Amino acid sequence: MNFIFAVFFIFFVFLFGIIPFFFLYVFSDFIRFLLYRVFKYRRLVVEQNLKKAFPKYSPSEIEVIGSKFYTNLSDNMIEGIKAFTMTKKQVRKRHKIVNPEVLASLYKEGKSVIGTPCHYGNWEWGSMSGSIQLLQKFVVFYKPLSNKWIDNFIRWSRGKYDSHMVSIYDTAEVFKEHVHQNSIFIMAADQSPSNIDKAIWVDFLGKETAFLQGPECYAREYNLPVVFVDIRRIKRGYYELELEMIAENPSEFKEGEITQLYARKLEAAINNKPENWLWSHRRWKHERK
Repeated sequence: MNFIFAVFFIFFVFLFGIIPFFFLYVFSDFIRFLLYRVFKYRRLVVEQNLKKAFPKYSPSEIEVIGSKFYTNLSDNMIEGIKAFTMTKKQVRKRHKIVNPEVLASLYKEGKSVIGTPCHYGNWEWGSMSGSIQLLQKFVVFYKPLSNKWIDNFIRWSRGKYDSHMVSIYDTAEVFKEHVHQNSIFIMAADQSPSNIDKAIWVDFLGKETAFLQGPECYAREYNLPVVFVDIRRIKRGYYELELEMIAENPSEFKEGEITQLYARKLEAAINNKPENWLWSHRRWKHERK
């Protein structure tokens, strides 16, 4: 059954590949209508999250942001599928890193680095755009899918431009293997941690929030510079990525400080365009013991 599903999935991937971007966004608008109006996908979760993050906003303001969020979500879904067949030229043009020089000096010094993007704007193309536009060896952590056929296809597709897709369950071993190879380790850190006992708690959008401890943990262990990746939508289907140094010498920081700095960067991005963040996951499902 998994194999049959994988065959249909790959068929639709290549079908999307021959459809121009303009028509894809027509389809995205239809998907958005289904998610928002028909199935009301996680509408309650989105509304609750927005109310917690912006308690001073009126119900109508919350509704406007929520509505725009579903446009961003459906675009991400469509763009994520389109990513499988995008050329290098298309990736450079549509997911442009505006200041790669931030990492150029670290590359010359032979230093590896940790990149901390977030689920904001279009995060789906990052595994390709970074490996194309940056000098470092690109190592992307992801959670493997239960369907091994689709998982293998995703790893092959995302790795066609020299990205190394590695399981989050092999994080420690991957760092040991690649840390001295002038690598950039991509670790999204804005989802709720599965192991709450190891979480780092910070003030985020006015609430005490649990963050993943992985990026800071490995940054401090290997003294790897940490860079925040801000993804901004210029117009539909076009994005600019700006790299911002969070901590150049993590060993000099106290526990929790790097994660707090990351949270501040993420908070600023969200306040700028709140509809572009992933509000459909339960950011505040944990409470500190």
